[in-house]
Amino acid sequence: QVRLVESGGGSVQPGESLTLSCSVSESIFTFNSVGWYRANPGKEREMVATITGDGNPNYAYFVQGRFSISTDNPKRMVYLQMNNLTADDAAFYICQARRITNKGWTRYNNDYWGQGTRVTVSS
Repeated sequence: QVRLVESGGGSVQPGESLTLSCSVSESIFTFNSVGWYRANPGKEREMVATITGDGNPNYAYFVQGRFSISTDNPKRMVYLQMNNLTADDAAFYICQARRITNKGWTRYNNDYWGQGTRVTVSS
């Protein structure tokens, strides 16, 4: 069973930075991608940043230039460096890992999720 455990959430003021960490129970190389999503009550979960197994990152437009995703593969860690945080960034941040399988012509995304860590941004 894949297990993802986030840490590093907390309360910061607008303009400050925070780094989230995600510990992955299996080798990151066994996943097609890992990443971070965020959620708020009453809103759909949205992708924040993902990174593929060969190191290509993908960012949501609203964090471009402010957030950075990285991995430490030997330590099985995924990080999200968040800079210049705003009130709109307050959310539960959830670590995700994806394995893609193909059966015939059909592609399946097998997603694994952590429990999330809360980020609060307020003055």
